[in-house]
Amino acid sequence: MPLNPNEDTATTRTALVVVAHPRPDSLTAHIAGLATQRLTAAGYHIDLLDLHAEGFDPRMTAADLPEWGNREKTYSPEVESHMRRVLAADIVVAVFPVYWVQVPAILKGWIDRVWNYGFAYGRSKPRLAGKRMLWLGLAGAADDDGVVDIMQQSLSMQLNDGIAYYCGLAESSVGLLPGAEEKRQRVDADGNLLLDEALTGTVRDAHYAALEDRARHLVDDFLAGDRVPA
Repeated sequence: MPLNPNEDTATTRTALVVVAHPRPDSLTAHIAGLATQRLTAAGYHIDLLDLHAEGFDPRMTAADLPEWGNREKTYSPEVESHMRRVLAADIVVAVFPVYWVQVPAILKGWIDRVWNYGFAYGRSKPRLAGKRMLWLGLAGAADDDGVVDIMQQSLSMQLNDGIAYYCGLAESSVGLLPGAEEKRQRVDADGNLLLDEALTGTVRDAHYAALEDRARHLVDDFLAGDRVPA
């Protein structure tokens, strides 16, 4: 069935929340839950897309790349179903652990397969025009590690400029949440990985409460539309 970019499948605003972590008990999943609560409170209908739980295969297939020059082509059934979910969403919120200053392979594969030529880009009028996106990345690096600024810049370039802008989204924001590990990580001048002592007791509770607050503020700021988090 051909995709219809003008299809209106919902009477209320919809938020597609994409989770990219294999464990449902992970901090990533927990933060996704907090984001979902804020979105629900703001009046959004939630479409929760847990890539691992749904068994999404990040590998590109021949069926995902038929007739390159035909922008009206039919894609693989799995990809078309995901395309419809993207089209039905007013905003997309992706929550993921940061691996090697990048998104995990399953999220990159979702972008590769679903945000495909003829759908997300390659048209004079982008199908995703007007949509807004928030990327929430959890990083193990300590908050005061110099790599955090590098990570923010790199992810912003990849996700805001390399993907969202290229696909015509109205807004894209990268919210980075460092200090996600109980043993926060640093790298010294010689490239050695240094681990803090594991957080315990009330110190641990306070640390993760602050991280949760930062996540809520990132979602609230995004919803307010006043500014793009740095």
